[in-house]
Amino acid sequence: MVDEEDIILAELDDEELVLQMHDDLYDGLADEIREGTQILLDRGWEPYKVLTEALVEGMTIVGIDFRDGILFVPEVLMSANSMKSGMFILKPLLAASGAPMMGKMIIGTVKGDIHDIGKNLVGMMMEGAGFEVVDLGINNAVESYLEAIDEHKPTILGMSALLTTTMPYMKVVIDTLIEKGMRDDYIVLVGGAPLNEAFAESVGADAYCRDAAVAVETAKSLSAKAA
Repeated sequence: MVDEEDIILAELDDEELVLQMHDDLYDGLADEIREGTQILLDRGWEPYKVLTEALVEGMTIVGIDFRDGILFVPEVLMSANSMKSGMFILKPLLAASGAPMMGKMIIGTVKGDIHDIGKNLVGMMMEGAGFEVVDLGINNAVESYLEAIDEHKPTILGMSALLTTTMPYMKVVIDTLIEKGMRDDYIVLVGGAPLNEAFAESVGADAYCRDAAVAVETAKSLSAKAA
């Protein structure tokens, strides 16, 4: 077996390079992902093709193994950070080319709650799946969500809570969307350790996502149905 150090990315053909980038994403090797992304661009690949074939497909493998318990949170965070190193190069090029994204998601932890590890992981995995993500951070009142919706025009609204005392605030946000006649304009996903499917249904969300991998699968599925 060839050692990682012996592999010279620039000497690989396109197909070999893409497969190597999948491996490097899996292993959380940010420098290699940055290098591979630039090599493909220099060879004339469209930015969107690099995104979908080299990065998104690689992160899909990571997501599947995370869902199946083969990879764990620290490893997935390393993979997601590696993805970001490639996205740093691609984002301005994608914006300039008007390439389509899977959709746009606003995500934030609800009012009174300052937990964000799970939310951050969901945001990273969603970016890895080709979604544009606007992260509002922690402790978001309904006004924060409404302002972000007005500014960014998302297709998906994601809310996170880790405390049983802050969970009910999700209903406040959703009820406000209903009052303003906006609820049906967005896919609303909720998540967090104390939540479950029954709670999500009771507050009027479209789905409960137990982890980041499920969030990506659910977002893809519901976005496809809404298209």
